[in-house]
Amino acid sequence: MDDNLLKLFIALTAIAVMIQSGILVALYVAVRKSAARMEALATQVTSKTLETAQSMLIELRPKIETLASNAAESTTILRVQLGRLDGTVSDILDRTRLQVIRADELLNRTMDKVEDTTEVVHKTVLSPLRQVSGLMSAISTGFEVFFGQKRRQPRNGMGVPQDEMFI
Repeated sequence: MDDNLLKLFIALTAIAVMIQSGILVALYVAVRKSAARMEALATQVTSKTLETAQSMLIELRPKIETLASNAAESTTILRVQLGRLDGTVSDILDRTRLQVIRADELLNRTMDKVEDTTEVVHKTVLSPLRQVSGLMSAISTGFEVFFGQKRRQPRNGMGVPQDEMFI
């Protein structure tokens, strides 16, 4: 019976190995089919993506070209306007510089005339006025001495009384 039992176990093991081999072959076939499907799907997705990208590029290309040309035009216009602005600012600065120089010359001439006028007033008015004042003082002193009156003492310690000093 041991011999029969051993044969039975060997037969059962052989059947189990055959079943496992069948399952492995079925798994292999199923994985191959799945891999083939996945590969086909990947190819399809890639082709769809490329088609979509190409169609988007075709649609967007004119818009991108228009955008680029507009940007080039805008920078050209901006460059011209900045050149004009630079010229205007330079002109304004030059004119302002000239006006400042003119104002400085006018102020210098005015100050020179004020100094000249002050000098002329000093020579023509104050000097003769001092001479006349000195002459009047001398005449007054002469009359005081002639008539015998005492001479007034100067208040400030100078030769001319304080009352007679004006201007």
